[in-house]
Amino acid sequence: MRHIIAILLQNEAGSLARVAGLFSTRAYNIESLSVAPTDNPAVSRLTLVTTGDDAVLAQIASQLRKLIDVVGVEDLTGDSHIERELLLVKLRVTPQSLEGLSRVITESSARILSGVLSNFVVEITSNEAQASRFLAQVSQFGEILEVVRSGALGIRQGRSAE
Repeated sequence: MRHIIAILLQNEAGSLARVAGLFSTRAYNIESLSVAPTDNPAVSRLTLVTTGDDAVLAQIASQLRKLIDVVGVEDLTGDSHIERELLLVKLRVTPQSLEGLSRVITESSARILSGVLSNFVVEITSNEAQASRFLAQVSQFGEILEVVRSGALGIRQGRSAE
């Protein structure tokens, strides 16, 4: 099962390496990873996507909590949460395909960042499944030149765990 794990950690050199090392040492795969400072500059939030059953995830969480830099660990997957991913796609399009592409962009609430036909850049912010579906749809209207995905970010709905 796919899990989105939110980790608060001290914003210090080597903190991210220690978290990644824990996964590497135990042969757990990291599907995506995003890290940035929080409203407290001394603490960063790392959002990590991994797979495993509940027992594996419990072991991961337990091992993460033992790391000195880790302030908190939360699995967002089982609870009500909002998940978003940023997708940027660069296409080469023809004038004939522009109408169909524009329709897909509008229906998906995506945005055109560059309308140059030889380097047409579009962004969409959505969940992973919608981003993948959007990518498949736009590929019908042009040649994909480049794809950049942020990986999942997530936030618990309602009150945060204390």
